[in-house]
Amino acid sequence: MTILCVNIDHIATLRQARGGMEPSVLESARIAEKAGACGITVHLREDRRHIHDADVYELRQAVQTKLNLEMAATEEIIKIALKIGPDMVTLVPEKRKELTTEGGLDVVQGRKRLKNTISRFHQKGIPVSLFIAPDLKQVKASAEVGADIIELHTGFFVNASNKKQKNNELNKLRQAAQLAVKVKLGLNAGHGLNYDNVRPVAVIKGMHELNIGHSIISRAVFVGLDKAVKEMIRLIK
Repeated sequence: MTILCVNIDHIATLRQARGGMEPSVLESARIAEKAGACGITVHLREDRRHIHDADVYELRQAVQTKLNLEMAATEEIIKIALKIGPDMVTLVPEKRKELTTEGGLDVVQGRKRLKNTISRFHQKGIPVSLFIAPDLKQVKASAEVGADIIELHTGFFVNASNKKQKNNELNKLRQAAQLAVKVKLGLNAGHGLNYDNVRPVAVIKGMHELNIGHSIISRAVFVGLDKAVKEMIRLIK
């Protein structure tokens, strides 16, 4: 059964708009868990544009389900992650000027560096997920470098402009998922998923976890975070 991990980055985005303490990242995690989320995801970016180091330390102490730390594989962030000890890390590409993560990791080209990074986390008993495009070469390379999980980038499916293109992108996700299962990689997905498009991805064979943030936080503005999380869980199930 596919489960939901709620990304709460944009609670911090709203907080940073005024530079104060509200809304509380910690409280949002508690509400999401109480509403049925099976995990909490945050992205500690190099520029700290939303989530800050202190947020991750507090969440490590407070999260009762699973804390998934999204991060670039830079030495500064790696050291912080190893010190904090999240339940898992998801390595993502990161550009300073991007609004949100634009694409997947190039595991094929970054094979040696990623293998070393993954080994460092494994020495601390921390599972590693790689955020990749639904490309068979990237799936295969992810297994070869020792990743435990892949998170398929669903943005291409979400942004497809017509039905034919959307079906093509969905088929790529299915094929990548099939290979992931074959090579014994855990299977997650995320990026741009919302209440209208989540179902076809949630029912892909082998799918374990969806990481969803922006659409849930946006919905919460109108109905509250508790209800927004519960509505998404019902759609996924």
